[in-house]
Amino acid sequence: MEHFVVSARKYRPQTFKDVVGQQAITNTLLNAIEHNHLAQALLFTGPRGVGKTTCARILAKMINSDGNEKEDEDFAFNIFELDAASNNSVDDIRNLTDQVRIPPQVGKYKVYIIDEVHMLSQAAFNAFLKTLEEPPKHCIFILATTEKHKIIPTILSRCQIFDFKRITVKDAKEYLKYIAKEQSVDAEDDALHIIAQKADGAMRDALSIFDRVVSFSGKNLTRQAVTENLNVLDYETYFTSTDLILENKIPELLVQFNDTLSKGFDGHHYIAGLASHFRDLMVCQNEQTIELLEVGDETKTKYQEQAKKASYNFLLKGIELANDCDLKYKSSKNQRLLVELTLMQLASITFDGEKKNSKHYIIPASYFRAKGIKPIAVSIPKKDKTDTKPIGEQVTETKVPSDATLVHEPTPVIDLKNDTHRTSGLSLKSIKAKKEHQIRQMEVVIDPNDLPKEEFTEAQFMKAWRAYIKSLNVNGEKIMASILEMDTPKLQGTSIGLEFPNETLKIELERAQFPLMEYLRKTLKNFDISLNIIVNEEAAKQYVFTPIEKYQKLKEKNPNIELLKKTFGLDI
Repeated sequence: MEHFVVSARKYRPQTFKDVVGQQAITNTLLNAIEHNHLAQALLFTGPRGVGKTTCARILAKMINSDGNEKEDEDFAFNIFELDAASNNSVDDIRNLTDQVRIPPQVGKYKVYIIDEVHMLSQAAFNAFLKTLEEPPKHCIFILATTEKHKIIPTILSRCQIFDFKRITVKDAKEYLKYIAKEQSVDAEDDALHIIAQKADGAMRDALSIFDRVVSFSGKNLTRQAVTENLNVLDYETYFTSTDLILENKIPELLVQFNDTLSKGFDGHHYIAGLASHFRDLMVCQNEQTIELLEVGDETKTKYQEQAKKASYNFLLKGIELANDCDLKYKSSKNQRLLVELTLMQLASITFDGEKKNSKHYIIPASYFRAKGIKPIAVSIPKKDKTDTKPIGEQVTETKVPSDATLVHEPTPVIDLKNDTHRTSGLSLKSIKAKKEHQIRQMEVVIDPNDLPKEEFTEAQFMKAWRAYIKSLNVNGEKIMASILEMDTPKLQGTSIGLEFPNETLKIELERAQFPLMEYLRKTLKNFDISLNIIVNEEAAKQYVFTPIEKYQKLKEKNPNIELLKKTFGLDI
C-alpha cells in the first residue's frame, strides 16, 4: 500500500509565488531580501492555516541561498524550529540563547522559527528579551502566533510585525481548482466554493476538507456530494424556502422545515442561513453590490432570478424577522416553535412588506341612515373606469349632490376596531388613544355658521373658569388645577390670554386644553372661544422671594413680628 500524503503537506508552497492570498507580505519580504533590509526579528501573526510557518520556511531558505546550491537543498542545518507550546520554560530559552552564539557552518544565517510563541511563560519572555533585541549578525528570529494580544509589548516592540489575513473564498476556490486538476479530479465549481466557504479563511482546512470529500465521492466531486459529506445546508434548501414564503404556502414551508430537522440540522443554523440568503438576494438587486455575492457562477444566476421575484421591502422585513429569531433562539424554551412562528410570519408578508391580513374598513351609508345622521359632503378622487373592486368586498356608494352643504350634526362615536379588543384604561396606550380621539373630535369638518356664538360677560366667563378648576380638584387633578390658578385669565373678545413663567407649564396646559375648551364653549354657548398661551420668563421672578421679601410679606400680615424680632434680637 502506497503511503498517502495529505494535500496540505504535499502541496505546501516552496516559493513565495506559490503562497495563496498573501501577496502584500510576500512582496515585502522579497523586496527586503533583494535590498538587504531584512530585520533580525520578525513576527508573523494571523489566523490558522494562512501560511505563517510556510512563509517562515521559505524565507529561511531564501536568505541562505546564493544560487550555487543544489535544487533540493533545504539548509536543514541552518533552520531550527522550536515549538513554544512544549518548550516554554526559562531553561528552553537559555539553551536557545547558547546555540545562537555559534555561527552557521553552511550558508550565511542561522534562522530560528519559534511557532506558537504566545505560549511562552512570562519568565521565558523576559529571558528572551535581550537576545531578541541584540542578536548576533548571523542570526534571524521568526516568531509565529495566532494570538498576538497574548505577547507582551516589550517583545512586540523588538519585532517587525507582519499581519497575515484570512484567505478569501475566491482565492481558496482557485487554489482548490488547481489541486483538483493536479489530482485529476473532476470538481464542480459550486462544490469547490462550498469547501472554500467551510474552510473559513484557512487554506490548510480547505485542503483537509478537499481530501475528505474526495475520499467520499472519488474522482467526481459534485455539489450534492460535498453538502452531504460536510452536513451543510445546500443553497437549494433556501431557494425552495424563499419560493414557498413568497407564495405564502405556510403548510409546505413547515413540512420543509421538519424535513430539514429530520436530516440532523439545527433550527438555529437554518434560520441564520435564511437571513443570509435574504441578504444575498438583496445584494443581487443592485449592480454595484452584486460583487459582494460570494457564490459560484451557476448559483449566482439562480440568485439573480429569485431576486427579481422579491421586493426590497420584503427582503428587509424578512431579514429583520429572521435576525430577531436568531437573537431569541438560545433563550427560548421552545426553539422549534420559535422558528416555525418566524416562518409563518415570513410567509404572511406580501411583496410590499405588509401583512396579508391587513383589512380596510368601509362604512356603508346605511349605517348613517339608521342613526339618523345626514351625509357629509367629501371630496373623493375619481378612479379610472378600468379599476375593479376587490373580490369578496361589497362597497356601498353614497351619492351626494354637488351643492350639498356641510351640516353640523352630533358626532357619532364609531369604533372601527374589533369590539373584542380591549385596552387597559391605565396604560399609556389608552391615554394616548383617548387624546387622539379628542383631537379628532375637535377637528370634525362642520359648517362654522351653524355653531352657536352667544355673547357672554367677563363675570360669566370667570364663573365658568372657576367651576372648571373646582371640577378638576374634585376629580383629583390637582396639578392641572394649580396650573390654571397660577395666572388670572385675561379676556379679549373671545380670546383667553394666559401667561406662564416657563415653557413646561405652557406644554402641560396645551396637552390638556381640549376638555377645558370643550367645557367653556358648551357652558358659554360660544364656539369662537380660543386659548392664547404665552411664556414670560420675567414673570418667574414674582414666584422667587428672598428671605427679606418673605419677612416683609409676613410683617404685612402680622405687624407684631417686628416687635418679636426686636425683643429677642433675631436676625433674618
